[in-house]
Amino acid sequence: MPNAINIALIPLLPLAGFLLLGLFGKKIFKNSAGIIGTLILLISAGLAIYTAYGYFFDYGKVNDVYQKLIPLKYTWLEFSKDVSIDMGIILDPISAMMIVVVTFVSLMVHIYSLGYMKGEERYSTYYAYLSLFTFSMLGLVLSSNIFQIYIFWELVGVSSFLLIGFYYDRPSAVAASKKAFIVTRFADLGFLIGILVLSFYSGTLDFNTLIQKLTSPESSELKTAIASSFLGVSALTWGLTLVFIGGAGKSAMFPLHIWLPDAMEGPTPVSALIHAATMVVAGVYLVARLFPVFALSAPDALSIVANVGAISALFAAIIACTQTDIKRVLAYSTMSQIGYMMFALGVSKYGGEDGLGYTASMFHLFTHAMFKALLFLGAGAVIHYVHSNDMKDMGGLRKHLPITHITFLLACLSIAGFPLLAGFFSKEEILLAAYQHNAVIYWIALITSGLTAFYMFRLYFSIFWNKAYHAHGEHHGDGGVAMMLPLLLLAAGAVFAGYIPFGHFVSTDGKPLESEFHLSFSIAPVALGLIGILTAMWLYKNENEKPAKLAASLSGLYKSAYHKFYIDELYLFVTKKVLFNLVARPAAWFDKTVVDGLVNFTGNTTQDISERIKGIQSGKVQQYAIYFLVSAVVLALLFIYVWKG
Repeated sequence: MPNAINIALIPLLPLAGFLLLGLFGKKIFKNSAGIIGTLILLISAGLAIYTAYGYFFDYGKVNDVYQKLIPLKYTWLEFSKDVSIDMGIILDPISAMMIVVVTFVSLMVHIYSLGYMKGEERYSTYYAYLSLFTFSMLGLVLSSNIFQIYIFWELVGVSSFLLIGFYYDRPSAVAASKKAFIVTRFADLGFLIGILVLSFYSGTLDFNTLIQKLTSPESSELKTAIASSFLGVSALTWGLTLVFIGGAGKSAMFPLHIWLPDAMEGPTPVSALIHAATMVVAGVYLVARLFPVFALSAPDALSIVANVGAISALFAAIIACTQTDIKRVLAYSTMSQIGYMMFALGVSKYGGEDGLGYTASMFHLFTHAMFKALLFLGAGAVIHYVHSNDMKDMGGLRKHLPITHITFLLACLSIAGFPLLAGFFSKEEILLAAYQHNAVIYWIALITSGLTAFYMFRLYFSIFWNKAYHAHGEHHGDGGVAMMLPLLLLAAGAVFAGYIPFGHFVSTDGKPLESEFHLSFSIAPVALGLIGILTAMWLYKNENEKPAKLAASLSGLYKSAYHKFYIDELYLFVTKKVLFNLVARPAAWFDKTVVDGLVNFTGNTTQDISERIKGIQSGKVQQYAIYFLVSAVVLALLFIYVWKG
């Protein structure tokens, strides 16, 4: 059996790092905060790898099935004999995989930041926030019940707010942090209501018990949840859909995606942490955690997951083709890839080969963490060199940043699904799952894969080729060892992570599932990917007028995509114009006229009465004596009157 203390230390060590650096970083550990935070994460990552290895190769597998283990559990709040909130740790294939992903990527970000954030005024605060973020995400993926996951879910929101708004002296960063926090709070309201619905009908908050009660055909709880309905939709479908809304907000799915591009206002290493392995995959993890209930008991809710994922993937890919800020291109790329993971879950069934989409989704989550973290950290090296995020300020950097160039190219090839790299294997499995279960989503995914190759190599050629770059001022090439080591390690992951027999370890029902690969099936995706790469090369490898002419010929579509299809403007119109006029103005009038009127009337009346009677309290003893005697006489007369009557 696993050592519960070792597992508990995986999230508790980053928490200790947050407390240590947050309380004493500025005064005691001002210059060593980065080293301390990195060493703590190194130990946590080591424990995570050790735990995952032990689970997959030792104690996790029983009778050819990977079990769900609860090595640590204690009751926090008990409401009744059957309902309580327990704080515990769950260890199963997806949580074991996630602790490795989170700690490894976070460790790479910590190491990279030693060079990238060197000299920052709030250096210790930055590392304290990184530790808090890592603790929150580790707590989320290890949570054994749905209320516990909600606590860490909100902690992830708080820590992302702090990191996105790290440069609080920039109005754009402050606005971006507030936007991310507010948008995800609206989504989290849906999540909270969904938790209440599911826990009400299942009578439990524990994941294992909840899944058992809401998937067993003989379960009275399942029958009641399906029989109860609102607007013709079962309570179970409502509950799972509301839970998915929370996941869609955190994973930036359409139409709750508007916070994601603005989140780029934070330091670039933070973008790698948020986009690669933590915040944005939380929604995918949540759906995967409750997948048996979605698949076996609420197929309509699972269809919503599939359709939202497919729309988000294509929508974001189109926008990414037009953006000029390199971090925003990667942000929309993340949204698109998370869409892939979502619709892979949505088209999957429960158990055996029908669960290929589930396994493919988790596989892509794993490989995506490697190449997307590499892309963001590579972008950080580029920004660190040219002091700009805009493509127009770049070009020809392959000679100035050779290591960054090679690693960035490998990441682009991997995300584009180039054969034999990590992204190829996971994306092929997703496409195969879509092909087997939903033809429309398959074609959307296929088109999106071609667009992905195009916009990633548009980015690559614009940065490293296109035109000669003339350095201005002091430059230091690729950067120090601290910045290059994570790039090299992540590049190895972007190349070799696809060779892990993922289906053998992670499947819907815990049983080993052999990965499927069909050479003939891969022809179309690879061909589209190569067309996307060659088109980007033709347009952007050398400086020319072709991109401008193409944009002009697609004037309406290009302009709309460049402005992100005006979704932000639509939200502003609804919130500032419609809601302000229909809700805020009447509410303000009611508050000012009715509420304030009653309060002011009460206050003014009280003040007027006090003005009239305050003369009674003059402070003169003679007056008080007279009042006393008069009152005594009146009471005596009243007593005699009552007694005689």
